Amino acid sequence: MSRLAYIKAYKQSGAVVDCVLDTDAYNEIDDQFAIAWLLKASSQVRLRALYAAPFLNERSVSPEDGMEKSFQEIQKLLNLAALPVSPPVFRGAARFLPDEHTPVMSDAARHLVQLAQTYTPEKPLYVLAIGAITNIASALLMEPAIAANIAVVWLGGHAAWWPHTREFNMQQDVAAARVVFNGAPLVQLPCMGVVDHLTVTGPELMHWLADKNPLADYLCRNTISEAERYAKGTAWSRVIWDVSAVAWLLDREDQMLSDRELPAPIPEYDHHYAYDFTRPPIRQVWRVSRDAIFTRLFSALTDK
Repeated sequence: MSRLAYIKAYKQSGAVVDCVLDTDAYNEIDDQFAIAWLLKASSQVRLRALYAAPFLNERSVSPEDGMEKSFQEIQKLLNLAALPVSPPVFRGAARFLPDEHTPVMSDAARHLVQLAQTYTPEKPLYVLAIGAITNIASALLMEPAIAANIAVVWLGGHAAWWPHTREFNMQQDVAAARVVFNGAPLVQLPCMGVVDHLTVTGPELMHWLADKNPLADYLCRNTISEAERYAKGTAWSRVIWDVSAVAWLLDREDQMLSDRELPAPIPEYDHHYAYDFTRPPIRQVWRVSRDAIFTRLFSALTDK
């Protein structure tokens, strides 16, 4: 059995697994759903820490600003969840990885190095990443030995048959993607062509989440508000694909997603994949069950 197959078998065994989540939470409205689901999944996962990831778009003036806004958004969600004990939150990189050899030091990367050293290949730490992956790549560059103790689950890039890899998380952080695709065991959740099926509408959100509890109500109304900012008066649906990383970790019976093992593709700087079939394998998700995932998600978010 390959190491990746072993790790998936371990994940499926029914044991409570440990994870961290690396997220650009302020960038979009779907990271918040992923965070909330993990906070509600304590019977299956133990969330050891949350890391704020950098991003740069119209919602930030720099990668550092995006990271800091994400840090504050994570804190906001933890306050809404009102847990007896909340996981620690760490600030991540102030910039994207400059090249494939130079880590960007941050509290998040240092914490991941220290935490991963307490795990083993037989009991790995799952590193869920739903933003630019500089924090994870930096930790691997700082201490390559931790690759033996972690499994990275990253939402990034597009499906192999998509004409390019200009997906937000990957295109702004190609050097980091190349490090991770050649480092620790990896589960890739491609965006366009696979997890873009995870769309939700306003009436669904109102039916399932509105007024159920402060956290669920915030997720509902924040999503509707954002969608109606640009699509008011149209029959809109909104992608919340970041939840797929959490779904993969919670899917013990392959009811929500399907994946396969294949040689790790090589993210190129021209925003395409290159292929070398002698490379170590990754697991790549190729199918998501939209209804099964949302059924589990909405149930978790409104569970008393």
